[in-house]
This record gives sequence, structure tokens and C-alpha cells, in this order.
Amino acid sequence: MNTPESEREPEPETWYPVAPPAPRKGRGAVTNLQGRYEVDQREAFDDGWLHEAPKEPEEGEAHDEGQADVLRTQVFDERAKSILTRNQSPDIPFSVSLNPYRGCEHGCIYCFARPTHSYLGLSPGLDFESRLYAKINAPELLARELGKPSYEPEPIALGVNTDAWQPVERDLRLTRRVIEVLAAHQHPFAAITKSSLIERDIDLLAPMAQRRQFMAAITITTLDADIARTLEPRAATPARRLRTIRTLAQAGIPVGVSIAPVIPFVTEPDMERVLEACAEAGATSASYILLRLPWEVSPLFQGWLEAHFPQRAARVMSRVRDMRGGKDYESDFSQRMKGAGLWADLLKQRFHQAVKRLGLNERRHGILDMSEFMREKTVRDKPQLDLF
Repeated sequence: MNTPESEREPEPETWYPVAPPAPRKGRGAVTNLQGRYEVDQREAFDDGWLHEAPKEPEEGEAHDEGQADVLRTQVFDERAKSILTRNQSPDIPFSVSLNPYRGCEHGCIYCFARPTHSYLGLSPGLDFESRLYAKINAPELLARELGKPSYEPEPIALGVNTDAWQPVERDLRLTRRVIEVLAAHQHPFAAITKSSLIERDIDLLAPMAQRRQFMAAITITTLDADIARTLEPRAATPARRLRTIRTLAQAGIPVGVSIAPVIPFVTEPDMERVLEACAEAGATSASYILLRLPWEVSPLFQGWLEAHFPQRAARVMSRVRDMRGGKDYESDFSQRMKGAGLWADLLKQRFHQAVKRLGLNERRHGILDMSEFMREKTVRDKPQLDLF
């Protein structure tokens, strides 16, 4: 007997799991997560009108298989009002820093500077690595600052927020011009990078290093090229960074390695191997920083984990929270760099034992010589003539 359609039990609704966003080739973030200052929340929805037929590549352009919507890097000029940033954080070994760029094309998914793009009304996700701002007047601002009678010289940290030698620097040469100003004033500075482009400026850096006015650090998170390709998609490969350490060391430049960040179950198993390879390449110092997930970095990093390491994502975050007091991140100065608890202590012991075995951190290069600093005479709009 047929049951009337009006009396039939409704069929249970079928739910399908939503697939995580697919990663883009050459990009770290898998989404363009909105910044925390956005008032209106927007959610992408595919109604079928967003897909266009792939365009034929122009002459000389690479053809990306399956990448019809290639995300290209945009660079905007910015005329900064000031160029030196000062901090009083007790866990940071410098108090003055200089960053020629906002945003970083390297696309490192773990970058603690990603949330700064929220101040611009942009996303800390894909915007941070594809919509960059170049402080085109950085060299002029620095020269003016160093020439002030009130300026008190102290070592400057170059490129600690965003990499000063990221790919756009190859054409813009802002960092090169900043170094020229520092060299002309014999002003000491230190730099950290994960780019081999620093080798271009050895002609300026080596003489400063001989006068104890410069030191460098190269960031290496892992020796696994496949992991690095997704973790830091547009940075130099681990092998290339090792060669950069060797090149700098052979030029007489004190160079260290920064293992930053240490990511449990992803890069953490590689820590001793990284230290060994860097010591063999000529590094004389080493440091490490535990993964930091402030503000929007946490959901961005977890999205990356789900896209690239779905089987271990829960395990990674569980260990991170074990070292962060049950939270994704602890901002307290005493914990934010190294973490706390049993697993953080074990990591610290592993690092110090490897450093001691390899003879790293035995020679201290941390004191830069400020005695040769030359202050440029200021030029006023209507200078008074000298009597003699």
C-alpha cells in the first residue's frame, strides 16, 4: 500500500564535512582572515559566479597548473613619519629597531608580525604576504635621525619585524641604502634574515664587521625542504641558508643561527640537526624561540596545520598548550619566548646540551663598538655663517 506523499516521513538531511581551504602555491596562509579591528564580518560564499575560465599566460609568464587565480604581490609606497622603533621589553636583547617594509613576501605562517597588518585595515593572512608597503624615505629619515644633536647612539636591530632582504628588496634596494647610511656614520647594527640576498651587501657589511660594528643571524627552522616550502614558502631553502652562513663567516662576519620558531612535532625533532649543520657551516652562536601564536596568528597557523598536517594538528596544538599554561599563547615576558612547564624545560635542556657539545655561544660577539660613531653636521633651512 502506497503512503500518501503528505504523510511520508521526511528523509534525514545529509551533511557533508566542509573541506579546509586549499593552500595556494607560494603562499603560507590558506585564508585571508579578517583583522581584529574589522567591524563588519564577511564570509566567502561560492554561488557559482566566481569561477572564470583560466587565462592563457602572457609571453614570459609561468603557467601554474590549477592556479587560475594566482595571487600576485602588490607593493605600495609609504612615506613614513619616523623610522626608528623603540621598545622596553625585558626579553628582547635590543631596544631600537628599523624595518624598511610592512608585510613580508616570505609568507612564514608563524610570523608574529602578521597582526600588524590589522592596523592598516588589511588581513594578517594572505594580505600580509601579498600587499606590502615600502618605506621609500627610510634612508633619508635615518640620516636625519643620526644627525640630530640629541641622538644617543645605540645598536640598531635591522629587519626583526619583517625581513629586510625579502624578495622585493632585490629591485627596491631600500635595505641597501639604509646600510649605506649606517656605514657612512659608522653606526653599529645587527640583522636577522632568512634570505640569501644579504650576500649582495657583503661589500658594506664585512668592513663594518671588522670594526665590530655588525653581526648577523640567519633563521633556520628545519632542514626538511618539503616542510620549509609550506612553512616559509618564499624564503631561501634551508640548504641555501646554510650556504649563506658559510659565505658570511668566510667574509669575517660574526654569524649565528636563530631556530625560530620551534614547532612541536613539526620542526622540533630537527633542532639538533639544525645546530650541527650551522656549526659546521661556520655559525658561532645560536638561539631558539618557541612557537608564538598571538592574536590572529593562532587561527592562521591552525588553518595551515589542518591543510598540511591534518593527522598531527591536534597533537601539535595540545603540546603547544602544554607549554603555554593551557592557552594558545602566553604573552608574559617571562614565558612568551621559551614557554613553561615540563616540555618547555626538556626543550631547553636539549638546546643547551647541543650548544655545549658543538662549542656554540663560547665566543661573545654581542658587544658592538659605538666609539667610532660619526654624527653628521645638521643643515638648517637658514644656516648661520661661520665666523672663521
